[in-house]
Amino acid sequence: MSPLHTVTILNVNIHAVTNEQTAQLVEQFIAKGGSHQIVTVNPEFVVTAQSDEQFRQIINQADLALPDGIGILKAAQFLGQPAVPERVAGSDLVVRLAELSHQHGYRIYFLGAWEGVAEQAIAVLKQRCPNLQVAGFFAGSPRLEDNEAIVERILPTRPDILLVAYGAPKQDKWIARNQARLQIPVAIGVGGSFDFIAGTVSRAPEWVQRLNLEWLHRLIKEPWRWRRIWNAVPRFSWLILRSKLGRLR
Repeated sequence: MSPLHTVTILNVNIHAVTNEQTAQLVEQFIAKGGSHQIVTVNPEFVVTAQSDEQFRQIINQADLALPDGIGILKAAQFLGQPAVPERVAGSDLVVRLAELSHQHGYRIYFLGAWEGVAEQAIAVLKQRCPNLQVAGFFAGSPRLEDNEAIVERILPTRPDILLVAYGAPKQDKWIARNQARLQIPVAIGVGGSFDFIAGTVSRAPEWVQRLNLEWLHRLIKEPWRWRRIWNAVPRFSWLILRSKLGRLR
């Protein structure tokens, strides 16, 4: 595999890849074997990484750090970084991985979300990808006291792809903590993707996505998430502006 082009935003490294390149890399990781961690980096990740050194290291050491969020693309441009070609959204990636499973027989394990949500997401994906190969599913939790039992549950299933929906940074720390033992070719933290696919949480309409206003849709639908949206939009924007001004001095 040729070296991936990287941009750095507030000391967080992100790979400038397209959706198609991401799918190709997933296939290469599976063919190669071993263990690979993919992180889906959005503005909230970058803000959290400013005060969470362990999380920042996990992102920067990941085999693939995806630009999940229009704010990442805009920030790279504003800071004079090389262009990031497009957003690679985690929920869209899950659908693409289901298609790869349908085409090539890759086995996918679904870990996380509320009880029953993964099963609903799998049912929806199977309508689109009838040959989707499901290695297993389990809600579980990212708590340390549950770690051993979950690992023991996953190990015999030998998946090619592990999707972990515990939310960041818990999901990404869970993968980093267990990948050496699990040796799953591709492990990805996917946040609320199962909920979006299952329909338990509505994603913004496409026209809202095109206007880059998904954050506003989320705030209206789920106002209790205001703190996360504050980090992803105003605070992230301020940190980017401060970084730019600091370079100009």
